[in-house]
Amino acid sequence: MSTEPSGIDLARQALVAAREAAKKNGATQTKKAKRRTGTAVRRDGRDPLGLGTAIGMMMTERGMVAPAAGGSVLAQFDDILAAAVPELAGHVQAVGFDADTGRLDVALDAPAYGTQLRWKAPKLIAAANKRVQGANVRAVHVLAPALLKAGPATAASAPAPHRLRPPCRWSAGCRRRATAVRSRHRRLKRLRRQRAPVSGK
Repeated sequence: MSTEPSGIDLARQALVAAREAAKKNGATQTKKAKRRTGTAVRRDGRDPLGLGTAIGMMMTERGMVAPAAGGSVLAQFDDILAAAVPELAGHVQAVGFDADTGRLDVALDAPAYGTQLRWKAPKLIAAANKRVQGANVRAVHVLAPALLKAGPATAASAPAPHRLRPPCRWSAGCRRRATAVRSRHRRLKRLRRQRAPVSGK
């Protein structure tokens, strides 16, 4: 047997000597490094995900986020209205919700409630989004009071009402002046025709 150390033995001896030299210089590590238990930020999408997170991301990418939210907004509208704008409870009714655009259609008992509702719309939108998770209500569209009486199904199929000229708001004196101006213009035209020289003879 040979008494000379082999390559592995030489490596071990060098390691032991290096550790002893490090201890003398004070450069040793006394604590073991703690293992990281926090969640890593996933930036490239290749790290493993939980099942719920993966399904949520897939639904968001494909535009399938909470399709039942519209039904929930309409079903809970009375509670939402009572929480946000209690003075309008019983006078406002939700008739439609478009989940794609986030538009909530409401109908009123009287036009005066429309002004109040337009002023309180941000509060109503916030209450709807808080009460119904995933609703994403972005706008409130106030419909005419006649549509509430006709019902949503008949109102949608009914043709748009014909727009009439507004009634004349002139007083009797204004009408007389307008008539006088028109008749004076007619007389002036007649006089100009009579005074015009006849050419060509």
